[in-house]
Amino acid sequence: MNAARSGGPPVEAPDRRRLEPEAHVLVVEDDVAMRHLIARLLRENGFRSTGVCDGREMWETLQNTEVDLVLLDVMLPGDSGLELLRGLRAVRGSLPVVMVTAKGEEADRVLGLDLGADDYLPKPFGGKELLARVRAVLRRAHPPTMTPAEPLAHATVQRLHFDLWTVDLARRELLAPGGTVVDLSGAEYDLLLAFIEHPHRVLARNQILELSRGRLADQNDRSVDVLVSRLRRKLEGKESGTAMIKTVRGSGYMFLPIVERVA
Repeated sequence: MNAARSGGPPVEAPDRRRLEPEAHVLVVEDDVAMRHLIARLLRENGFRSTGVCDGREMWETLQNTEVDLVLLDVMLPGDSGLELLRGLRAVRGSLPVVMVTAKGEEADRVLGLDLGADDYLPKPFGGKELLARVRAVLRRAHPPTMTPAEPLAHATVQRLHFDLWTVDLARRELLAPGGTVVDLSGAEYDLLLAFIEHPHRVLARNQILELSRGRLADQNDRSVDVLVSRLRRKLEGKESGTAMIKTVRGSGYMFLPIVERVA
């Protein structure tokens, strides 16, 4: 990150139209200079920000303060960012998390996506990219009830049913056959909507990237495969025996259940 080092004006004017009230970003970064730089950039562009240096301080902050998004570095003293992400998903499953990793560390990025990271920011990065990714993840986490990107979410369709499962469009929730809310990351929910909007059609990986509104940090086939694998495990389980997402070799994926729309 280098855009804010020159001491010039903020990278962007605060976008308060989209971020009212101010979103609170928790920056978990052990490099003091980098942490202060990121926190300052966020404050200058319409966010509240709190900086901490490790997992212990992160958990203390989350216990005492309302946080809208965690910007989490992978390389930390004590518990790594990936270990902390695993803990966050266990206790705060819907809290948006953007991981920060060294450039080229594909293994960390893939593992982070598998653990439920909402996005990835590879170092070095610019201030504009950081702000764009944070804003995009926050918009996806708290979207309006109706958006052009989600054609199913309109006044006449409130819920979708498939194989005794239910998607509540207003709440952006997936309900298992027993009525339990299934924890989905923002990327998993968008992928599920993409499949539900196009059942019984083969979706190529590039189509999935487009339909999921580009929320994957790595725009490549491996990232799509990881995301589909995560969603498949949650829908099909280990003992279900019911296939919902079919892999079409050399082409992509197909959503198999019949989808019923309910007003």
